[in-house]
Amino acid sequence: MADFRRTLGMNCRAIQSRVSGNVKGRWRVGRVLSSRIMGGADSKAGAWPWQVDLQENGAHICGGSLLNENWVLSAAHCFPTPSSVSVYQIYIGRYMLNGYNQYEQSLKISQILVHPSYQEPHKGFDIALVQLSSAVAFTDYIQPVCLPTSTVLFPEAMECWVTGWGNVGSSVSLPSPGILQELQLPIISQSSCNQMYQVPTSLHPTTSDILSDMICAGFQEGQKDACQGDSGGPLVCTMINGTWVQAGIVSWGDGCGDPNRPGVYAYLPAYSEWITQTVPTLELYGGAQNSLACSLSVCLNAVLSLLLVALLR
Repeated sequence: MADFRRTLGMNCRAIQSRVSGNVKGRWRVGRVLSSRIMGGADSKAGAWPWQVDLQENGAHICGGSLLNENWVLSAAHCFPTPSSVSVYQIYIGRYMLNGYNQYEQSLKISQILVHPSYQEPHKGFDIALVQLSSAVAFTDYIQPVCLPTSTVLFPEAMECWVTGWGNVGSSVSLPSPGILQELQLPIISQSSCNQMYQVPTSLHPTTSDILSDMICAGFQEGQKDACQGDSGGPLVCTMINGTWVQAGIVSWGDGCGDPNRPGVYAYLPAYSEWITQTVPTLELYGGAQNSLACSLSVCLNAVLSLLLVALLR
């Protein structure tokens, strides 16, 4: 097992890279999808090491994702009373809701910061940052996910994954022992998703607007989707260099897996400024690449200037 005792201060990409060939090396090998969680499947232990189980008074209510040793990301609507931190409990490294989890850590919450503009999920700003009362110890089974800068793109049809312990169908609870579910879904652009939600259906006669701080994932025909209890959990995508980056937070949707009603997620590039203002030590994915691009641009301009001077002599 990798030694994580000296990883404090390392960014998410570096920590993810340290376990290459360990737990991550066995991810999604021989995957056989079943009909669970609207088309998803049982995950493998350790496959999603940033996944968080948020409980209120001893009962699962939402998911979340680990950002670093001290902070967790979730949805604002998971915290109707954010000042009542004592009723909430965070479990990290958990695999089963009802069973023995040898790699899990249980932590209390010191504060919950809901986005100041949040009112309800349909109006956007469905994001919350949760500060833990003590630091998490990273292991092969507990690692942070990377968050994107505002310039990182998640194009339409990009294949991503959503995970959680929510219902496996409308009003159908995840059966015991409650193994963490995973589901691969393609990204749906904001404009395409908005078109779907503008079409009244027999199940959902009212329409909804998909705002600029939202992103959708799923299929127009439905059948595969996140569901109640998955709220706050991560929608993650593999970038070209193999880094896992969170694109969205499970936020809302009309029903579960219904046609023309894909799942709607809080779009994280829209919140990069608020996140870094709240957690200044958090390094977002895309910053280094942007710096490199700027450096190359500066070098290119310098070379062109030298060539111009030489030609004018």
